[in-house]
Amino acid sequence: MWNPAVPAYRDYVDILTTNARQLSVTVQSLEVQSATAFERAFDTGRQQRSEGMIVLIDTVTFIHRKEIADLAKKHRLPSVAYVREFAEAGGLIAYGADLADLFRRTAYYVDRIIKGAKPAGLPIEQPTKFLLVINQQTAKSLGLAIPSSLLVQAHQVIE
Repeated sequence: MWNPAVPAYRDYVDILTTNARQLSVTVQSLEVQSATAFERAFDTGRQQRSEGMIVLIDTVTFIHRKEIADLAKKHRLPSVAYVREFAEAGGLIAYGADLADLFRRTAYYVDRIIKGAKPAGLPIEQPTKFLLVINQQTAKSLGLAIPSSLLVQAHQVIE
């Protein structure tokens, strides 16, 4: 599920589709630009026999993360996104860069620029801290058993 109004996501979906094909997995692109499109997207997913859902987070999907998580549970679709708030809202799993850590690193860049550094001369950094959040309540409601080897790696398990 993604918002085509976010230009970078088109490339992400293309890359995901290409990589999935190598694993014999079919990606179904469910485009949403507003909350009114969620139910239709889930109906399309059901008709195409979706077995899981990756939610690409933007302003629309973040604001409505609980609604999306609830619809995923209603349609019995395991769902994953890259922000912890998604799992906290009822999504199955969140795995991605620690946004709080990224925001703290932003302060470093602001400080350097204020002290006279040229922005173009500052190095581009990749995230180094990633978070795995698993919602056990959602797993149980979907009839899924999360392996203990994955649970012990999680930064947060929502009981």
